[in-house]
Amino acid sequence: MQLIDIGANLTHESFDRDRDAVIGRARAAGVVRQIITGATVEHSEQALALALQYPGELFATAGVHPHHASDYTPECDARLRQLCQHPAVVSAGECGLDYFRDFSPRHDQQRAFEMQLQLAVDLHKPLFLHQRDAHQDFMAVMAGFKNQLGPAVVHCFTGSKEELFDYLDQDWYIGITGWICDERRGAHLRELVKAIPAERLMVETDAPYLLPRTLKPMPKDRRNEPAFLPHIVQEIARERGEDWQATAAASTRVANVFFGLQP
Repeated sequence: MQLIDIGANLTHESFDRDRDAVIGRARAAGVVRQIITGATVEHSEQALALALQYPGELFATAGVHPHHASDYTPECDARLRQLCQHPAVVSAGECGLDYFRDFSPRHDQQRAFEMQLQLAVDLHKPLFLHQRDAHQDFMAVMAGFKNQLGPAVVHCFTGSKEELFDYLDQDWYIGITGWICDERRGAHLRELVKAIPAERLMVETDAPYLLPRTLKPMPKDRRNEPAFLPHIVQEIARERGEDWQATAAASTRVANVFFGLQP
């Protein structure tokens, strides 16, 4: 069994004390590759640095999360364009819209989102997308780039049936996290995950966030890490009525193709 965690925030400060051990535990658990998320210019640079330390095992994205959209300057755009030209940077993003927290004004979020979509078009990069409580505007911005964009994954999907089918209708990919293990907030995903075609499904931890609530024993520090990805896949497989190793193999094939990785 081999898995690819398509969304791990290994540049997060909570991993500073034991990052190498975290990567080793993931490897021992069958997580053979990780895509390290870049959510600011600084963290995108750090993600690339990590990928260079673990060639062929870690890869990076480069982008600015909507929380930080107000910091998206022309200089920021230029630096992201430089980063995205490195072979170890396999996707543009994390980018999108987040109206749940509105840490950046919505007009700033839309501007930064559009600039990163243009970057992806110009550099022929897949997209690593974020959307929360902003579905209509998100779809409108994406529609402005129709027939220009390459592959796109809506990572950490937690939305409604309508949102899921809007994404699938566009042939976008879906990333599922341990949110599906949350009986309070993720119960609806247990039904929706059955509707995701195998060729559109990828898996992720979003570590250190979204620790699966069904994990036993729970880590004392409540920190999620990529080694817990098999637990998430088992939950997904059970809801889909599949053997979990088949779900794992399919998601790995999809991720290798999406990110242009050698199997």
